[in-house]
Amino acid sequence: MLEATEAGCPMNTTAHPNQPPSLSLLAAAPHRLLFFVGALNVLAAMAWWTLWMAATRWPLPAMPAPAVPPGWGHGLVMGYQVFTPFIFGFLLTVFPRWMNQPALSRWHYVPVGIGLLVGQALVLAGLLGPAHLLHLGVLVTLVGWASGLCSLAGVLWRDAFRTWHGISTWVALAFGWSGLLLFAVWLHRPEAVNLVFASFRIAPLVFLLPVYLTVVHRMLPFFAGNVVPGYRLWRPGWVIPAFWLLLMLHLVLELMHGYAWLWLADLPLLGLGLLMLWRMWPRGPAPGLLRVLFIALAWFPLAMALFSVQSLWFAFTGAFELGRAPMHALAVGFFGTMLVAMVTRVTQGHSGRPLAMTAAAWLAFWGVQLAAVVRLAAEFGADTWAWQAAAGALWLAAFLPWVLHSAWIYLTPRADRRAG
Repeated sequence: MLEATEAGCPMNTTAHPNQPPSLSLLAAAPHRLLFFVGALNVLAAMAWWTLWMAATRWPLPAMPAPAVPPGWGHGLVMGYQVFTPFIFGFLLTVFPRWMNQPALSRWHYVPVGIGLLVGQALVLAGLLGPAHLLHLGVLVTLVGWASGLCSLAGVLWRDAFRTWHGISTWVALAFGWSGLLLFAVWLHRPEAVNLVFASFRIAPLVFLLPVYLTVVHRMLPFFAGNVVPGYRLWRPGWVIPAFWLLLMLHLVLELMHGYAWLWLADLPLLGLGLLMLWRMWPRGPAPGLLRVLFIALAWFPLAMALFSVQSLWFAFTGAFELGRAPMHALAVGFFGTMLVAMVTRVTQGHSGRPLAMTAAAWLAFWGVQLAAVVRLAAEFGADTWAWQAAAGALWLAAFLPWVLHSAWIYLTPRADRRAG
């Protein structure tokens, strides 16, 4: 089981799972607080964007004009604030286990949760009203993020930097913090547009993707090996430096506007994604909770295939025919569906519940799959705002039951009466 090895085995306690929900339980473990914050953020962020798209397309009450272009506000929130609490919740839980150290105290993770929750709330308030709240929200997010980086750095330091999965995810988080800092600087120097351009390239390429791929590399073979008889574990060390090298090449080419040459990075990333999917895929009976992880992984090579086609097409025609489809295959397809699968896996295991997909989790998983397809279709439909609003509504409908169910788990004691 995950908790016996990768995430530790908590001590017994007398808490009873039928006790009423309590906010005080959020501080009992990093994943409780940070996943709870992420659950709130994922709904709030998409609610604002969906309402804005709907008001743009149909004769509805107008949304307040934000201080930054609405698409940039969407990129900021989705790139730096929606997924980040889940990432910190996972890593602050597993870093000590990966490196055989004591669990972190609440002083290591409570400031992170507060910073990321208040930070996004202020950013959304700033997108709806006074611009200074947007500035303040970015700064508060940076402070909470920095607190998490320091806590994780302490674990790495005590480990003498021997755990490559830990180093990879920490470096990705550091890149993410730097990218958000560039956005903060741009807010105070609007003429430096290159800063915000770089910020929006850093978020998916050298922040979110390396975190996701590193966790996939470490955890998916481990999960499969525990439940699939005869599973052959495939987790070679060269995969991590390989995807880092290719992602950095893609980033440099983007920053240099070398769009016609992006295939030099994207085609090898496509090959790497297909290799990971083929070698890691469980051949044999497997529970749904494991299958959804690998279905989510399949979105990565699909996204890289779209990136590759777009780059090659641009090299020959000078046109971006696929628009934002490749990025949304990555963001909604890979990041969104893997988020549901991985967070459900960790939530079930760390709450003493059966390692199985719940009805809410199935709804969220397939709902986000559908939202991803609709968002890709929006790039090619005649009524793009209607398609995008539909994708946002599907995202909200898929996530709402899952968020409510998960929040109830985070606010109540473990089902097995253990601490954590």
